[in-house]
Amino acid sequence: MTMAANKGGSCWLVNFQPLENISEELENFLEEYFDVVACNYTDDGMEQYTGYKNIGFNENDLKAAAVKQNIILPPYTLEYLESQNWLKDNVIQFAPVEVEEFLIYGIHEKETPKTDKLAIRIYAATAFGSEHQTTKSCLKAVSELNKLNAAHQNILDMGTGSGILSLACAKLWNSECKITAVDIDEEAVWVTRQNAEDNQLDKSITAEVSDGYNSSLVKNNAPYDIILSNILARPLIEMAPDLYKNLKKGGYCVLSGFVGDQEDWVINAHLELGLKLVKIYEIDNWRAALMEKI
Repeated sequence: MTMAANKGGSCWLVNFQPLENISEELENFLEEYFDVVACNYTDDGMEQYTGYKNIGFNENDLKAAAVKQNIILPPYTLEYLESQNWLKDNVIQFAPVEVEEFLIYGIHEKETPKTDKLAIRIYAATAFGSEHQTTKSCLKAVSELNKLNAAHQNILDMGTGSGILSLACAKLWNSECKITAVDIDEEAVWVTRQNAEDNQLDKSITAEVSDGYNSSLVKNNAPYDIILSNILARPLIEMAPDLYKNLKKGGYCVLSGFVGDQEDWVINAHLELGLKLVKIYEIDNWRAALMEKI
């Protein structure tokens, strides 16, 4: 998700039809044109984009801007939101989320929610991902690894997004772990760093841009006790050999971001390399897998 300066008043939502894959050109156009862009995933794994534009939005302007850059817009619907502050009321607000030992809450909360769980404070612009089924499943898997007393001194968070999984590991294992958090998106890396600092966990987490496993940071810090990879089915499969190569023998990986009918496809790609399936997590149609390198 990208964010411009805070906006007040009402706004327009442009809800685009879900796509199996979105081109880099279209993604860049949406992020440049709208004040805020959110990407969610449907239960069948398709990408669904929503653009937020202030009250002065003009549909013809959107169409003209797309034509100027040779962009073909997916079908969309328009929705008008009445609000005193649309960013606050419709984008950054989300209720605290409890999963296993963890509680995730936004910086819009004036006080830390009363809880006996490990509280993680998240920059509001990342709220869209905090309640997603895949994030919850990954947090369950991290909790499972703690119960298994799995080695956790060296962890890789591949496709870190807002850094929630890195933050959870750092909270759970404190100074016992070193976490490498990487993402192909520069903004995700910036947000992860901000969240780490805000939670006073920046000494445990190093966040940098990386195209998969190709950065020097990822290579130099390998091999890993745990690899967390909450992305999508296709990149999980494409990166399976790299994951296997960078995971210690006896180490664990958490794979997520795929749906029910993609489960065998993703799992088999890793079984063939020598990983063992430990557990499958299911929330709605979304899946996550905990696997071990034997």
